[in-house]
Amino acid sequence: MKAVMVMFDSLNRHLLNPYGCDKTITPNFSRLAEKSVRFENCYAGSLPCMPARRELHTGRYNFLHRSWGPLEPFDDSMPALLVQNKIHSHLASDHGHYWRDGGATYHGRYRTWENFRGQEGDFWKGVVGEIKDTDPNLIPFGGFRKPIYDQDIINRSFMQQEELHPQTLTFNAGLEFIETNAKQENWFLQLESFDPHEPFFSYDAYKKLYPTGYQGPRFDWPDYAPVRESPEEVAEARRSYFALLSMCDHSLGRVLDAFDRLDLWKDTMLIVNTDHGLLLGDHGFWGKNYMPPYGEITHIPLFIWDPRYQKAGETRSGLVQTIDLPATILEYFGLPLPPDMMGRPIAPLIAENKPIREAALFGLHAGHACCTNGRYVYMKAPLENGGPLYNYTLMPTHMMWFFSPQEIKTMEKAAPFSFTKDMPLLRFEAVGPMAAGVKGAAGYGDLLFDLASDPGQERPVKDNPALEQSMKEILIALMRANDAPPEQYRRLGLA
Repeated sequence: MKAVMVMFDSLNRHLLNPYGCDKTITPNFSRLAEKSVRFENCYAGSLPCMPARRELHTGRYNFLHRSWGPLEPFDDSMPALLVQNKIHSHLASDHGHYWRDGGATYHGRYRTWENFRGQEGDFWKGVVGEIKDTDPNLIPFGGFRKPIYDQDIINRSFMQQEELHPQTLTFNAGLEFIETNAKQENWFLQLESFDPHEPFFSYDAYKKLYPTGYQGPRFDWPDYAPVRESPEEVAEARRSYFALLSMCDHSLGRVLDAFDRLDLWKDTMLIVNTDHGLLLGDHGFWGKNYMPPYGEITHIPLFIWDPRYQKAGETRSGLVQTIDLPATILEYFGLPLPPDMMGRPIAPLIAENKPIREAALFGLHAGHACCTNGRYVYMKAPLENGGPLYNYTLMPTHMMWFFSPQEIKTMEKAAPFSFTKDMPLLRFEAVGPMAAGVKGAAGYGDLLFDLASDPGQERPVKDNPALEQSMKEILIALMRANDAPPEQYRRLGLA
């Protein structure tokens, strides 16, 4: 048994040809759709990057108990479970967050791993002195973003040819692993690209696919902020994303070529997925995290080829989520699921079109808590004064730094949850920027959408208290099933 997961970051479902988009050029995603099962109702769980990856290891939602952070000592890691059962797991990635304080326990769970540096201001190449930006981005980054922006300018100077780009090097490494081990059994490869995450840096070969008369400043890195740019500038940012998306499509094609050349379709699972999408001016926003988690962010693409069932060129409408992928991989290799894993194997949906879940839960630790039953999406906003929010963890780090002294001073010992293997936890109050995030989400209020009549989520359903109450009950049931802490109900105004 062999399996390959090709994972992208910030891959927009609604901008792929097989999902109905005619604005982009992604022929290899269309080719993939002909070779696999395409899922119409796949949803992210915990946002953003590393919370999603914790779900990919553990098959559990992250956002109810903790914000961004490492794997915990009590976590069951899918790649580690493979290794424990003599199945080689390998990670090839250029995702820089694996090497930061808040992600540094993930890569060590694989039997072997390799990384390629230079994405999104990764502090990689050392150039001393003033940074001369000869082609400044339309949005000038300041504050804590400026060192990242300056570093990105340096990094780009070391990848002026496509063969030097971290995405290319990552796919080279993944393909090398496949070529080396194609005739061996019992291995799992996670080939993970940071692209098409911002900044949308690519090459002329891909930009020329999207001709434009735009003459303004370079705009390939929108800020996480409401849209204030002109329609022409918005179009230029989207064009930059499109070009990088086509570069990702080219890399995906290299993997499909290897499957064809080595005849891997007969005995190798292929999963192509993402952690979340991204708003590119949709709903008046750039980015993610600070606004309601609209479908462009949370309704994500997923393709699976399972050689056991030979289902190709088919679609499935049943609900699936990121937490179901580790369960799917473990089941494929014939391994039992850990008792704490909430995800479910997708095999019944692939083989017999048998649904595996009735509803999906998703959200951000300090933001909206959301659910969908496939027809409706309900986003429950925190109350403005809903009480404190806590991080429960034994690994007190954020994305790029330790918890602050202000946070550490709130530390208390907390009782175990049902999934922490009787380990007590440390509880930290979310203060500073985290508290500000709660208030920001409160300002958007609760939102309810009918995806049948409004798939773009442009017209919230109002004045239907019975429907809202039924969705609220689904949300509460999902939170209870996942042992949500009491304050999550209070901050959301849920009984």
